Amino acid sequence: MNDTTTALRESVGRYGIWSVQLRSEDPDRAGERAEAVAELEQLGYGAVWLGGNSAARHAAPLIEATSRLVVATSILSVWEHEAAASAAGFAELEAAHPGRFVLGLGVSHGPAVKGYNRPYSKMVDYVDELDQAGMPAHRRVLAALGPKMLELSRDRAAGAIPYLVTPEHTAKAREILGAGPLLAPEIKVVLDDDPARARATARAYLSFYLQLPNYTQNFLRLGFTEADVVDGGSDRLIDAVFAWGDEDTIRARVTAFVDAGADHVALQVVEDAPADTLPREGWRRLAALLG
Repeated sequence: MNDTTTALRESVGRYGIWSVQLRSEDPDRAGERAEAVAELEQLGYGAVWLGGNSAARHAAPLIEATSRLVVATSILSVWEHEAAASAAGFAELEAAHPGRFVLGLGVSHGPAVKGYNRPYSKMVDYVDELDQAGMPAHRRVLAALGPKMLELSRDRAAGAIPYLVTPEHTAKAREILGAGPLLAPEIKVVLDDDPARARATARAYLSFYLQLPNYTQNFLRLGFTEADVVDGGSDRLIDAVFAWGDEDTIRARVTAFVDAGADHVALQVVEDAPADTLPREGWRRLAALLG
């Protein structure tokens, strides 16, 4: 394990928050976002992972509102941002706030990208360009699901940030990555111990992702069936990719990812609420039960 990877692991800590809401650029809610991210730092989270097609400009105000929190993109689409611009955005934030920004990269999904073709080769070309622009490999991570992208995360980045996975995937990813690289899977959490209600909340959220082949193919690799990935997902699939239930159950589910090899987990609170709602009470409850 090299010193740069160790430093990144220590800076992000064990737990972080994954949030698409904090990515918002709505100027009317800038103060609310700044207050919320400052509270996340006070609660002891080590990192914020900005969902959606995020970039350095989305991370900057959150970094400025905090003193030590790491803010990362999860993910920046390599189809929609030029590598030179991504490297420049990293360099600007690094100069102003050393060690506080991590560039999370992903190849997105065919249905979302016109001309989607050979995504793995696209990522290789992109990291080549980042290298040429002087962006250090130990400050980028890849949204990797399959073996080839995980190997690339090991060889050309600081590690991997798999999204929508299970502890079994985490174990397979750790085997491919080896002991050194950062492994930071995202985990969806429904803070509800009513089975029917919790699964309904999870299923409503998951249905969108089951339209994306990268995720459904990964589930099939993990042993799920076609029947598991239709109609919002089977109970078996919901229970595998969401942590829901009482506090002990949720704690045990998160711990299962750590036991499988995760260095850090990015926790996404999923609620039956408007999409732009910041789940601040959920973040507080998670900090208390994992603290």
